[in-house]
Amino acid sequence: MCGIVGIYNYKTNKDVNESDITAMSEVISYRGPDGFGYHFDGALGLGHRRLTIIDTNERSNQPMTSTDNETTICYNGEVYNYVELKETLVKKGVIFNTTSDTEVILELYKDKGIEFLSELNGMFAFSIWDKKRNEFLLVRDRVGIKPLFYTLTEDGIVFGSEIKSLLRVDSSKRLVNQKLIDSYMSVGYCPTDETLFSGIHKLAPGHSLTVKNGQIEIKQYWDMTFNKSVDRGEEYYIDKTKELFEDAVKIQLRSDVPLGVFLSGGIDSSAVVAMMNKLGVQDIKTFSVAWDYGEDFNETKYARQVSKQFGTDHTEYFMSASDFRDFLPDYIRHMDEPVTEAAAISLYYLAKKTKEKVTVVLSGEGADEVYGGYPIYKYMHLVEQYKKIPALIRNPILNPILRRLGEKWSKYADLSEKNIEESYSGVSFYENSQKEKLYSTAFSKFAKEHSNTKNIHPYYVQNCDEDLQTKMQYLDVKTWLVDDLLVKADRMSMAASLELRVPFLDHRFLEFSSNMPSKYRFKGYENKYILKKAMEDFLPSDILYRKKQGFPTPLSIMFKGELYDYVNKIINSERAHKRGYFDQPEIQRLLKQHKNSERDNHRVLWQLLVLELWHREFID
Repeated sequence: MCGIVGIYNYKTNKDVNESDITAMSEVISYRGPDGFGYHFDGALGLGHRRLTIIDTNERSNQPMTSTDNETTICYNGEVYNYVELKETLVKKGVIFNTTSDTEVILELYKDKGIEFLSELNGMFAFSIWDKKRNEFLLVRDRVGIKPLFYTLTEDGIVFGSEIKSLLRVDSSKRLVNQKLIDSYMSVGYCPTDETLFSGIHKLAPGHSLTVKNGQIEIKQYWDMTFNKSVDRGEEYYIDKTKELFEDAVKIQLRSDVPLGVFLSGGIDSSAVVAMMNKLGVQDIKTFSVAWDYGEDFNETKYARQVSKQFGTDHTEYFMSASDFRDFLPDYIRHMDEPVTEAAAISLYYLAKKTKEKVTVVLSGEGADEVYGGYPIYKYMHLVEQYKKIPALIRNPILNPILRRLGEKWSKYADLSEKNIEESYSGVSFYENSQKEKLYSTAFSKFAKEHSNTKNIHPYYVQNCDEDLQTKMQYLDVKTWLVDDLLVKADRMSMAASLELRVPFLDHRFLEFSSNMPSKYRFKGYENKYILKKAMEDFLPSDILYRKKQGFPTPLSIMFKGELYDYVNKIINSERAHKRGYFDQPEIQRLLKQHKNSERDNHRVLWQLLVLELWHREFID
């Protein structure tokens, strides 16, 4: 696990300024505190920060150049099946100088060219410079576990693991891409391949970018495709889940440094611990985080139960409001883009505590996307059932009644009057009327012209003939997972110089899930049905079938109490008002409502706070 940066002046062939690469690399030094390296070849410059995981010897430092000096790689991540891939290359006569996965990727590219991507199982983002072919390659893993950003300049292309590296050499990019403001206010992050920085892009998951003969070509090499025409029966999908999960955990245990598990006590992380135990791992180290704000924010009793069952060495960290407030500036800085993932701050403190004992940690992230685990899926299915009532009865008669029953029921009434593209924009969406009231008169029209609905439309077009469950899960894999959850996981673990692995996002799981009939992912309104059945031999029912809690943060409580004055000072300021996005009297009304417990507005207040802090950190 590392940080990578680079410049390729393919347009002008101008020599790269070495100090630019150094500056780009040093700003993300926490991603790789164990070593650094540079490679310069005229118009090309590469920089690398290393966190040593596999082959800790200096011989595996990067950038790494082949023995014939023709090919150079700069790589972030882990390819878990490197042992098997190496064996095939050895049989072909390839001689290796290290025991790293880096050299395996390099030699596999030399053997097969870009076609080798289909053989990699892992999380990765890397560049390869092929001097002989005068060809430059950027690649991101299938799911988007590892980040990769780039921007085009007058001279060529600049890229890196984090946006802040790009800003070190091209400050002109410190402009807001206002076309994504409505998306951010709709879901709390910035979906699509653009970023909130004008001119800075994400290389999409499962894509490669090639520069050759002065031209850039971006290609997709992997995607989730759906074929549920064959129903193999429930027992097959249960058995296959066990088989895939065991192998995914097994190969992700490959490490030359100590590793552990983030354990919340939910089914996903508990399943990881259970499988490690089945595989014979001794002295499993587990780590949990919680808040002292009551049972709604504390799952430690379940984590302790799992820890006791499998005899783990368990560590807990309890968050405070001061922890949250103190880390906010660093949170904004590390995330690069505004992301309203409050649990990320808890995750940082957990990662920091975990780093005291291990360098690699496994997590249950991704199981909800693979197996349909989010509660919102249930509600959307209920809305679809409700929509079967003729609109002539539903809209003028039933919906007005629902709207009088309170905010929750009013939301469902509103959803029933929209198609799926308008009503579901991801796990974290919320009712649009509140958002639209917030926009200033001047910004409202622009927001509608560049609405989030338009940004996510291509994902629905891609699967227009699929069932409701498939449409929602595909959208969430392509947006919520990659642009929120995995950003949180990468930035907060890397901020603590900790490698985080996600067995449920082994691409074989996603391929397996996409060919599984939806009724097995979501059966009888039971989320993650097949996964729960598969784990019944390993975990007790009170872990498997308890209500999903997630990784909650007591924002609503803190925004009324310890943090109210701070939030009010930031979002209700003249500095924020001058940006022109929002109606200041409406913000004041939301603050007053929340303070007086008239309405829980913590979500939108958090969005406004993060957006304003982001502007102050990166734009002003």
